[in-house]
Amino acid sequence: MTSSPATPGETSPYHVDVPLRWSDMDAYGHVNNVQFVRLLEDARVIGFEDWFGRDRTMLNEGVLVARHEIEYLAPLDFRRAPVVVAMWATKISGASFDLAYEVRDTADPSSRLYARAETTLVAYDFTTASPRRLRPDERAVLDKQYAEPVAFRWRTKGGR
Repeated sequence: MTSSPATPGETSPYHVDVPLRWSDMDAYGHVNNVQFVRLLEDARVIGFEDWFGRDRTMLNEGVLVARHEIEYLAPLDFRRAPVVVAMWATKISGASFDLAYEVRDTADPSSRLYARAETTLVAYDFTTASPRRLRPDERAVLDKQYAEPVAFRWRTKGGR
């Protein structure tokens, strides 16, 4: 898996290549909907290491998934080439933040878009078994990855 972080002031989001596994397929040869969520998790794990560093990653200190929303746009057939997951922060609160994703063939925004998604994550303290506030250094990292919310179809049609 390879990744490419965005540099400050750059408009393109962070990208990570995520390989597909043979077991990701359903009976129709498409990547199963549950496996899409695993692809996003793989991208998030790699991204957090790149964003927060290997010595002090949010994954080691505690973060929980509070919500997932995913919009499937095209069937993703199994292939040996990895998919590219773009990832960026869209909302940063006191103890939580939202990450947006786009799953594509390549980092080129004109390549085929298979899914777009959003995950709400909560910073968590394992020792107290409770949510914790984001530290200023964590907020600064997320601020560098900040961009517009996911362009879900329901948002563009005036839903919710």
